[in-house]
Amino acid sequence: MTIQDQMPLAEINDENLAFFKAIGVDYLTVNLPLEISDGKDRAETWKSVRDMAAKHGLKFHNVGTNMWNNISLARRDRDERIDAWCLMLRQLAEAGVETIGYNWKPVGNFRTASVPLGRGGAKYSTFDYDELMQKPPHHPDKQIGEEQLLDNLLYFFQRVLPVAEEVGIRMALHPDDPPIPEPIGGAARIVSSLEHYERIFALYPSDSNAMLFCQGCVTEMGIDPYEAIRRIGRQNKIVYVHFRNIRGTPKKFQEVFIDEGQVDMVRAMETYKEIGFNGPYMMDHTPGMPHPSGKWSGHAFVNGYIRALIQKVYG
Repeated sequence: MTIQDQMPLAEINDENLAFFKAIGVDYLTVNLPLEISDGKDRAETWKSVRDMAAKHGLKFHNVGTNMWNNISLARRDRDERIDAWCLMLRQLAEAGVETIGYNWKPVGNFRTASVPLGRGGAKYSTFDYDELMQKPPHHPDKQIGEEQLLDNLLYFFQRVLPVAEEVGIRMALHPDDPPIPEPIGGAARIVSSLEHYERIFALYPSDSNAMLFCQGCVTEMGIDPYEAIRRIGRQNKIVYVHFRNIRGTPKKFQEVFIDEGQVDMVRAMETYKEIGFNGPYMMDHTPGMPHPSGKWSGHAFVNGYIRALIQKVYG
């Protein structure tokens, strides 16, 4: 079984990679800055990341990036940006990357104030719909309806997925966060339910058109997370898992430590095993801890917890 963890491209260095190896990480995810949309040749950058990771016993396996609004909103330079995406896929594949995580939410994520403080004074990422709607977000430059957003996604798929298939990269689409299937901030949200995902899978059937199964977001949908694992897993559409926990309801929740949320994480991993999923499991993110080493301590705690569950469940 494999554990995957992430860091920004700017933080790739020997010290950080050695830390990842020490805490049991197998696969490296690199979070890419939006500047990569410029279409420049970065083949040597990706090969350098691959070689640095390999030096520390890690595989450069995945990248994560936000979808460029030029593409999702069909702005004038959409085709140029899609060409840049295709070049990126080809060059990442040459460096050994097998998966890419992305989203299709022009307005991004929504959160409210991180209160109350959690265990030990940790800050929990919090969403309260009623609080958000007291001053609703508004993005007049990102107004778009559901059908247009779907049409733009199909346009993207028709040009990009053949390249992904050719080079052997699976594209893992992350859910809306929060996954509320209504327009927020002026933009429709079309990745907020399992039905939405199945519509997207049918839009362009391909093994490269799949899901980043963010267990936190799926639980936020207000559905049975174990049945959701079975439903998507039996379609062979889970590329990798954001293995995290939450507490709350679809419109009012907090992202809590992995061991204290409402999902039974042992049962969840047993369900992944049941449907034949072998990883990678990925922490995604964890509460902010009130200590100078908080970021790295969080990675160590969650990855240790995941490794213990893998040993318990998979043997």
